[in-house]
Amino acid sequence: MMARSLRRASPEKSRPSAFWPLAAVAVPLISVLMKIEIEGAEKLPRDGAYVLAPNHYSEVDPLAVALAVWRMGRAPRFMAKESLFRVPVLGWILRSTGMVPVARSSSASAARQTLEAAETLVRHGRGVIVYPEGTLTREPDLWPMRGKTGAARLALAGGIPVVPMAHWGVQQVMPRYGKFRVWPLRRRVQVIVGDPIDLAARGATLAQPGTLIAATDDVMGEISALLSQLRGEPAPPARWDPSQHGQKETGRLDP
Repeated sequence: MMARSLRRASPEKSRPSAFWPLAAVAVPLISVLMKIEIEGAEKLPRDGAYVLAPNHYSEVDPLAVALAVWRMGRAPRFMAKESLFRVPVLGWILRSTGMVPVARSSSASAARQTLEAAETLVRHGRGVIVYPEGTLTREPDLWPMRGKTGAARLALAGGIPVVPMAHWGVQQVMPRYGKFRVWPLRRRVQVIVGDPIDLAARGATLAQPGTLIAATDDVMGEISALLSQLRGEPAPPARWDPSQHGQKETGRLDP
C-alpha cells in the first residue's frame, strides 16, 4: 500500500545544512509537478551509508528520486561528473551538499576515487544515489537496460548495502528525449523501495570482475522486479543491451 506519512528524519536531514534552503525552494516546486507516492520507505536505512540504485527513463526523474529520498528522511546526494565540480557556483553547491564526484574513465585514478568516495560515505554516514544504467534506458518500453558496475564497485569498496528502487510516472512530466509538460499539475509518480542487498554476501568482490558483473545483474533484476510491481506487468525476460541494437550509451557516468 502506498503511504505519504513517512518516518522521523535522520540527523543528516534534521541538522541545519545547505540542503535546507535548497529544499525550501525545490520541494514545493517539484510537488506542484508530481504527486509522489512511496512504498517501502522503511527499507531505506535511517542512518549510515548506502547506495540507492533507481531506474532511469526521463531526464527529470532525478527530481522525483531526490524528493522521495528527502521525504523518507535522508538527504539526497547524487554522483556527478567530476568536471561539474569545477564550475563556479555549481561546484560550490555540489561540494557543500556532499555530492560525489565520479570520473568518466576506468583508470587507476578512477578506482582510487571510488575508494575515496566510499570511505567518505562511510565516515559521514551518508547515502548516495547511483543510476546503475549510467544513462537513460534505451529499452523501447522504458524497462531497465543492462547495468554498469559503478554502483556495485562503490558499495563493495565501502562495505555498504545497495538499496534497489523503482519509480514510474515521471514520463508523464517529461518523456524520454521529449518536451517538458507542465499541465496537468500533480502527475502521479509511484516509488517503491526494495530490500537492501549485501553484495559481498552474494560473493561479489572488487578483485573479480566477473562477480561485479553478476552482482550488477542481480541489482538490475531487483529494480526490474520492483518496476514490474508498479506497472502491473512482467518485465522482459532479457535485459536490453544497447550494443546488440546498434545504440551508443552516451552520457553515462558509471564505468
